[in-house]
Amino acid sequence: MEKFIVNGARPLKGEVTISGAKNAAVAIIPASILAQGTCIIENIPRISDVTVLIRILKDMGASVQMLDNTTMEIDTSNTMLPVVPYELARRMRGSYYFLGALLGRCSRASVSMPGGCDFGVRPIDQHIKAFEAMNAKVTVDRGMVNTVANQLLGGHIYFDIETVGGTINAMLAAVKAKGITILENAAKEPHVVDLANFLNSMGADIRGAGTDVIKIHGVEQLHGTTYSIIPDQIEAGTFMVAAAASGGDVLIKNVIPKHLESISEKLVRIGASIEEHDDSIRVIGHLPMNSLSIKTLPYPGFPTDMQPQMTALLTMASGTSIVTESIFSNRFRYVDELRRMGADIRVDGTVAVVQGVEQLTGAPVKATDLRAGAALLIAACCAKGTTEIEDIYHIERGYENIVEKFIGLGADIRKVSVDEPDRTPVMAQAL
Repeated sequence: MEKFIVNGARPLKGEVTISGAKNAAVAIIPASILAQGTCIIENIPRISDVTVLIRILKDMGASVQMLDNTTMEIDTSNTMLPVVPYELARRMRGSYYFLGALLGRCSRASVSMPGGCDFGVRPIDQHIKAFEAMNAKVTVDRGMVNTVANQLLGGHIYFDIETVGGTINAMLAAVKAKGITILENAAKEPHVVDLANFLNSMGADIRGAGTDVIKIHGVEQLHGTTYSIIPDQIEAGTFMVAAAASGGDVLIKNVIPKHLESISEKLVRIGASIEEHDDSIRVIGHLPMNSLSIKTLPYPGFPTDMQPQMTALLTMASGTSIVTESIFSNRFRYVDELRRMGADIRVDGTVAVVQGVEQLTGAPVKATDLRAGAALLIAACCAKGTTEIEDIYHIERGYENIVEKFIGLGADIRKVSVDEPDRTPVMAQAL
């Protein structure tokens, strides 16, 4: 087992370069199996979720190799097994994207129910609704979701709620379905658009991604491609919040500022200064910070994946802040860990009331999920004294070289091993 040890109360200053988007990568990598050929994917983040995807692809029959640190070559010319190994699939939520991809490639798929971070129920009813609308039969047996279709047919699907996973899975299945598929009330997140662009570069015909209506004209075959993944919106937002919370001055490079508008707006309201450039953004923190209210919403609203990080910041803002979580039912599990550091937070269902304190204090804490771990790291950088963060495998699922990046900004942080072996393999072990 490994943990982070952080000596805090240091403003973060300098430059940091953002990696490829985790949420795009975990959809685009499974999508590569729709091409009976070779895909070269650039700007891959070196994170443990990608390691799991590589193992899954290899177990299914694909050839995978890293051409350099951030470029992956996937050759799916061989016959693909339509089953995702249970022990690998249960480690990450994005494993369910193999359902749509395998359905499009093999006309059948068997994948376990989604794993990943535990912060609420992850229903896949909208995924199933989409598959069934395209003439697939779906059964759930002993934790495995099984789909089969003699012939995928285009369908008209209205999602009852905005669902990123459901939209992506429907797109993956529909690109080779016979006829036209229409997705209404579709998710508009940047990684949904990135996946559509990737599929179109392979010969798919997808129109309207980024709006609430997506039309997909099915094609008979997809070819290989070379494609570069967008920068990670949430990693960029994490460093933006860290800069503001610590009273720092950080230039965040390799970003798409438009994807960060909801985060920038909140940081301006708490008193930070924001400078936007073509592919970078500078955040200057000013202390003390103002309190505010936030509510998580589907894109372009404030992202649920930034809620824990912003809550960590608000624990040090003047006055009372209200944080409302409208996406996941149990995303405040990390609050007890912030309380160990002296935060004053009361949670009632999906609402947290945050009373700002003058100073957080270092303490032993545990990351309860990926973004909660990032929130604890931000709090630790701002706190007086030393914080030890355990269960850091959650953090490394979604952040590449996070220790090195924080050190580059002046943080005093190191990763140490303790007696128990590390629970997360490095990418090199999967190759």
